[in-house]
Amino acid sequence: MENFRLRVFRAVARHLNFRQAAEELLLTQPAVTQQIKALEAELSVALFDRGGGRVALTTAGEVLLPFAERAAALAEEAREAVAATAGESAGRLAIGASQTIGQYLLPKLIAGFLKERPRVEITVTGGNTQAVLEALVEHRVQLGLIEGPAMRRDVRVEAFMEDHMVCVVPPGHEWADDDVDLADLRNAVVVTRELGSGSRRIVEQALEEAGLPIRELRLGMTFDSTEGLLSAVEAGLGIAFVSRWAVRNQLALGTLRLARVRGLQLARMFSIATLAGPDAAGIAGAFQRFVMERAEMLTPRAAVKRGAKIRSPGNI
Repeated sequence: MENFRLRVFRAVARHLNFRQAAEELLLTQPAVTQQIKALEAELSVALFDRGGGRVALTTAGEVLLPFAERAAALAEEAREAVAATAGESAGRLAIGASQTIGQYLLPKLIAGFLKERPRVEITVTGGNTQAVLEALVEHRVQLGLIEGPAMRRDVRVEAFMEDHMVCVVPPGHEWADDDVDLADLRNAVVVTRELGSGSRRIVEQALEEAGLPIRELRLGMTFDSTEGLLSAVEAGLGIAFVSRWAVRNQLALGTLRLARVRGLQLARMFSIATLAGPDAAGIAGAFQRFVMERAEMLTPRAAVKRGAKIRSPGNI
């Protein structure tokens, strides 16, 4: 229902890149360029400055963008209202999810939601907590599922599930399946996630509260994904702190083991982030309620460790 030229305009304005906008819209780059030129001809004004090898919004483009976003939102509301007259629920939902949630929890949540609302079209944008919050504030997603504290005043968060982070080491490490003192961490190389990661922020806060600032540790390599972090530990490059969800398969295969650090509390909450202001409405509000009510029921509960019985992730 949304005007197609405005949809193309929003995509180019979001990426400031015609090729990336074309990939998002499943169009060719010339087709995107043609739509923008047609819109500029219709409005008799340039919307993008293409000089100097870069793309930037002109003043007219900056003025048009909030109206284009409002038009998209209004079209979505109309779609939902019409679907409701037939007793159905349809529409689009854009979700942002930080990496652990997006990879290990969100697919189950989306599958459960679509069983009840099969006509909803869902897109997912991934990234660390900071990137998800930026996408939310920029209206690129309607809500975000994040792992760390929001630390912003323009969003609000509501916790939906407790998570525990664990210390993982290679199978042959002296700490494998053992308890170690907090001070022992000073003797280990710790590989970490990048700045802006919710996981890293939680670990830094926990260490600070336990009396061991992260600057006193021997920090090794930094990775922008949990998979990279786990691969580094498997390769013997150091130890790491990751979500219990992320390490379930490696523990089952025996390629990683746990070390329990005395005095370090690494519990955290997974949360739904929405823009500050009125409650999320329509499909976004329905998905938020679904997650709050059903997350614990739908997400996987068992983790298998070699030679051990199946245990709840809460006991890892």
